[in-house]
Amino acid sequence: TGTTSADLRHGPEPAPGSRAADRAPGRVLTGTLLASSTLTITAAAIISPSLPEMARVFSGVPAADLLVRLSLTITSLTIGLTAAVAGVVTDRVGRKPVLVASLVLYAVAGTAGWFVSDLHLLLGARALLGVAVGGVTTSVSALISDWFDGERRGAVIGQQAAFASLGGVVFIPVAGVLAGIAWDAPFWLYASSLLVVPFAVLGVREARPRSSGPEPVAPGTGGSGPRSPAGRALALPYAVAAGATLVFFMTPTQLPFLLQRFDASPAAVGVAVAAGTASSTVAALAYSRVRRQLSQELVTAVSIGLLGAGWLVIGLAGGLPLVLVGALVGGLGLGLIVPTLNQWVAGLVPAPRRGRALGGLVSAIFLGQSASPLVLQPVVDAVGTSTAFLLTGAAAGAGAVALAVVLPRRARRVGTGTSA
Repeated sequence: TGTTSADLRHGPEPAPGSRAADRAPGRVLTGTLLASSTLTITAAAIISPSLPEMARVFSGVPAADLLVRLSLTITSLTIGLTAAVAGVVTDRVGRKPVLVASLVLYAVAGTAGWFVSDLHLLLGARALLGVAVGGVTTSVSALISDWFDGERRGAVIGQQAAFASLGGVVFIPVAGVLAGIAWDAPFWLYASSLLVVPFAVLGVREARPRSSGPEPVAPGTGGSGPRSPAGRALALPYAVAAGATLVFFMTPTQLPFLLQRFDASPAAVGVAVAAGTASSTVAALAYSRVRRQLSQELVTAVSIGLLGAGWLVIGLAGGLPLVLVGALVGGLGLGLIVPTLNQWVAGLVPAPRRGRALGGLVSAIFLGQSASPLVLQPVVDAVGTSTAFLLTGAAAGAGAVALAVVLPRRARRVGTGTSA
């Protein structure tokens, strides 16, 4: 018989070899998935404190300013292009093989930045890093959705988002310190994935199919049922994901250059970039509690609203302290929206198709990241960085109002609204 979410929350771990043990995730598996999550969302941004010095080092390369920024965002672009494929692979060959292979590739491709001196080769290594991050993110999300149900799934998805943000809190300030020593020293931080590999090999196992009935469609999605989710049902959370991350990724791509106006050191840039991920960690840990009080539709709208408010504060900032405040507020929004989207999408599809659906979400998130400098750099060039933050903050605020109006109506129309 299947294990209930209450059993997973409160019950002791079943004896090895028992039927219940086959359905219990275990602490090692859960810890490995959360540790892997620290390597994901901010993987590309680890080198953001190095960007100004990189631009000077490669100043002789044609279009160096654009290529240096792309060294950060090409990782996100590759994730966006390959994560959906990784999702299909996880559905066909299993979550564990994809996770282990991706962790190894993460270390190899990430540390390659230390060894290469050609900017174009560096871009190639950063693209391979994106393949690895897409595999890690998709396999971890699929494993969490496979192993956990109901309220417990929401809690673990919140922890996943928190640990992903925690990776930025730890890695980006350290990267800022390392960048003050040598611009390419932060690339060694990618070797940390090798610490997780043994646990992934020994502690991760595939979840057996549940014997329980199909899961309900996530509220507000308008899906026709988990066995045949309509493309338009997935399109909405995908669009929200892409838009939110396009805006939030101004932190690593534009904030370092804004802070140059305030003569901020690389370490200070690292702290500023990490501020948003620090607050997103807090928000993600509180996600399950927030979700018990607010509907999914309202959490979605509030998340985007917080992101917009933070960016308005950054746009009005006249110094580093106010920039930090804005980054902290915006990070609260990101910390809530990521687990909301994960649970939303996971509830739309059955387990055999969950990998590809979550892979599509990962693609949307990172395509939004990669599009950020391409879409917003012309705006920055035209009106300046501060004004660009103001404009995107206003756009996010308008989007939040639209979601607050549209999502509850959509939920009522399909009869799947959520109560507090």
